[in-house]
Amino acid sequence: MFFPVGDDPNIGQHKPIFAYAFLVANVLVFLYQLTLATPDCKRFMIHFGTIPLEIMNGEDLFTLLTSIFLHAGFLHIVGNMLFLWVFADNIESVIGPARFVLFYLMGGLVASAIHILFYPSSTVPTVGASGAIAAVLGAYIVMFPKSKIKIRFLFFKPFQMTALIFLGIWFVQNLFSGLGSLGPESAQSGGVAWWAHIGGFVFGALLGIPMKRSIHDKNRNSYA
Repeated sequence: MFFPVGDDPNIGQHKPIFAYAFLVANVLVFLYQLTLATPDCKRFMIHFGTIPLEIMNGEDLFTLLTSIFLHAGFLHIVGNMLFLWVFADNIESVIGPARFVLFYLMGGLVASAIHILFYPSSTVPTVGASGAIAAVLGAYIVMFPKSKIKIRFLFFKPFQMTALIFLGIWFVQNLFSGLGSLGPESAQSGGVAWWAHIGGFVFGALLGIPMKRSIHDKNRNSYA
């Protein structure tokens, strides 16, 4: 299994405060989940997770935000927080904290909307920061395509790959998984919300274009 463990250093003028604040917030919420008995945790996830059918009925709209901070297990949160830690700081460092917070939350909302669009009748709660983080990845591949990503494969020695290749592979894998998941039965069985990943990534990439142009106008030497 390939996973990122680092990237080129920050090159912006802003400290990535909220990139790490979101990481801490997710971990704290997950630690709280661990304190709950199994039935209570299930009720907690159902109450604060995004259920497409309820959203389509105009109910519990607040869950579009709260679900971004919930995770279904150790592998879920570890994987998400690893990607958030590696990629989000560079984005915030160049666009600034206020714009990053807005961008991150909008990415989560758009990702959830895309998932709901594909599975409007689903009653399975959707949780996780994956959609918002996918938006970060989409912006990253546009803004830092040549950035070197340090990759680890199992216990072998880490190697480097450009963001364009690594994140390009990530997107293609998610796209094929999303296409393979289409069908009403998959929406009711739970699992990975592939279309939230895809929607978040595309949203981030589209916003990454004007964000990169804006930064270039201020400092044309910001990008390697």
